[in-house]
Amino acid sequence: MTNPSPLDLIHRPRRTRRTEWMRRLVRENVLTTNDLIWPIFVQEGDVAREPIATMPGVDRLSIAAAVEAAREAAALGIPAMAIFPNTPPNLRDERGSEALNPDNLMCRALRAIKAAVPEIGLVADVALDPYTSHGHDGLMDGDVILNDETVAVLVSQALVQARAGADIIAPSDMMDGRVGAIRAALDAEGFADVSIMSYSAKYASAYYGPFRDAVGSAAKLSGDKKTYQMDFSNASEALHEAELDLAEGADMLMVKPGLPYLDILHRVKAHTGAPTFVYQVSGEYAMLQAAASAGMIDLEKAMVETLTAFKRAGADGILTYFAPAMARYLNKIKNA
Repeated sequence: MTNPSPLDLIHRPRRTRRTEWMRRLVRENVLTTNDLIWPIFVQEGDVAREPIATMPGVDRLSIAAAVEAAREAAALGIPAMAIFPNTPPNLRDERGSEALNPDNLMCRALRAIKAAVPEIGLVADVALDPYTSHGHDGLMDGDVILNDETVAVLVSQALVQARAGADIIAPSDMMDGRVGAIRAALDAEGFADVSIMSYSAKYASAYYGPFRDAVGSAAKLSGDKKTYQMDFSNASEALHEAELDLAEGADMLMVKPGLPYLDILHRVKAHTGAPTFVYQVSGEYAMLQAAASAGMIDLEKAMVETLTAFKRAGADGILTYFAPAMARYLNKIKNA
């Protein structure tokens, strides 16, 4: 093998990779605790924690335990938490009526956390699937999801949550026109400062299974959600959805799932310039846990690499069940 000529050695990208301090100096994307939102699941009763079999390391929490989790999040520097309720079966019906109860599980959790840890931002999920007996995100007429009738219920649900202390309303239902209707209702009731984080590009995905177990809708779901969640073959449609939501008053956009949709995340951020978030969903989390349990990957390294990929693709924030573990890791290296 011939030696390279001096001209060949002018450009040596490896020079900036040679040492840890140099790699830190030239690093393009840096993940911090400020990028994290911690999704938690709340349940009724005094049992503090109930493990979720399909999500190792994640539990359903009592309201008291959720308050303690919020204190932990604040101590770790995590800015916000997203709350998801596991509504008891006897409170679910075809219309998701419990979603409008101002004293439902979600609202009591919001009030308790806000009272105890006011500095934590609270993201409230707006959708009917945790409350319906059929497991769908909207009202149904036979097998048909009723868009406009559902939007009217979602508006009432959003108002109930805002009154309970939600800082961010996050409609995840994918009904057309719901952002504008919710924004108008919030403003009319004096909640102009409550933000909307719209699930603009939420795909009909195979990666949601463990989440549905966590909120108790998996066994109840009849059929699929392909008539309202996006076709995973489509990309340009996500930009259209994002434009519509911004025009209707969304403050932030969401792409869901995460890792299989990095291209969508990048395009939405580049196209709109709006604050853009990504959800590392339950199936993604469970796959990493399963691979680590089988000895196939180093969980901490895979966690850091994956969450950094979201940041590199354009995410301003990441909803992840790894939030406390990631925060502890970041704080450890910061204080090293």
